[in-house]
Amino acid sequence: MFKESKKKLSTPATDTLLANGTSFEGMIEAEANIRIDGHFQGGIYSTRTVVIGESAVVRSDIIARDVIVAGKVFGSITTEGRLTITPTGELYGNTATPTLIISEGGVLNGTSQMNQTTDAEPPAVIEKSEDENQSSFDQDQEDTQDSLQPEAG
Repeated sequence: MFKESKKKLSTPATDTLLANGTSFEGMIEAEANIRIDGHFQGGIYSTRTVVIGESAVVRSDIIARDVIVAGKVFGSITTEGRLTITPTGELYGNTATPTLIISEGGVLNGTSQMNQTTDAEPPAVIEKSEDENQSSFDQDQEDTQDSLQPEAG
């Protein structure tokens, strides 16, 4: 009599794909949707949607209109629209977004800043010098560990 309806997360059409089993290092700048299912290290900038698939491991700062995380991301994410972390998604880093959705089981290990939606362009990707071997997330982890150590005395 009643049909059981399950809402599926609608995934936007994919214009650019880094398939499972593929590794890439560098910078991706696109005016299209991006889906990553493989391993990626570098920077990602898109004026549309970035999808990090369940099998993906991404070490990157991501700037996009919307981001869906179903795999692992190590880095910061900045969106103009929505950041969605699915039940299999893990974000180890900071985020700045007007809308944040974390499904039960999803992981956010970092800080979140809720920004107001504006018509301005997202901030430019900041290039790190080769001397900076540690990400800000790694430094935060060390600071946390140091604060947890008992003081000698």
